[in-house]
Amino acid sequence: MFKKQSNSEEVNFWLSYADLMAGLLFVFILVMGAIVVKSIVLKNSLASKNSSLDSTKSRLSLRDSEIENLKYDLTLKDKKLITLIQEIEDKKAKIKGLTGIKLQVITQLKTTLGDKVAIDMKSGSLRLSSNILFDKSSALLKEQSKEELKKVFINYIGSLIFNPKIKNQLDRIIIEGHTDSDGSYLHNLELSQQRAYAVMNYLLSLEFTKRNHLQSLLVASGRSYLDTIKDSNNKEDKLKSRRIEIKFRLKNDDAMEQIEKILED
Repeated sequence: MFKKQSNSEEVNFWLSYADLMAGLLFVFILVMGAIVVKSIVLKNSLASKNSSLDSTKSRLSLRDSEIENLKYDLTLKDKKLITLIQEIEDKKAKIKGLTGIKLQVITQLKTTLGDKVAIDMKSGSLRLSSNILFDKSSALLKEQSKEELKKVFINYIGSLIFNPKIKNQLDRIIIEGHTDSDGSYLHNLELSQQRAYAVMNYLLSLEFTKRNHLQSLLVASGRSYLDTIKDSNNKEDKLKSRRIEIKFRLKNDDAMEQIEKILED
């Protein structure tokens, strides 16, 4: 009887032990499962973060590359800008040199002519009063004025064409007719044009003009009252405004005037 009880207790012990071990195994499995799951989750999270980090690094690297390219482009543009500025400065120096030629010609012209012929020191033009050359409202050149006109023209133009340096730069000889502001613009335009033509036609007939092949250089232009002369009080001087101007134009004068205006702006 005692032996049967002992065996029963032993069986119960082992059953309890088995249940305990099974429980511990189950807990162990749960813990391991949790660890594995946690590990997987952490691994996936880490992989995701690594991927995000790699993507961020890639973007940063790309931005660094873009910044370097931008710096290179800016450096290149700076160099081009410096080169362009230098070229502009060089061209400005050349332009100033070219525009200075006319001033040299005017100065030399004044020196050569002395007091024989009065010229405008700014433009180099020769001014002749219309009252001396023409009767009032007439475009017919006075006979008594022709000899003086011839003398003045030969002295003035001769000072230009007998100097090889100036002659090579000479582009045109312009005869301009000017009036005062009395009367309509169109009437004065017609009168000033006819007077300019009258003077040019006479100058074309001179042996001096033919001998020196000046025919192709002479042009006539009527200016009406566009360029009247003002006195010290800024009022129109009608006597001086009624005039004929003989002026010269050097090669590239038109372009130089436009460039000078641009540079001044």
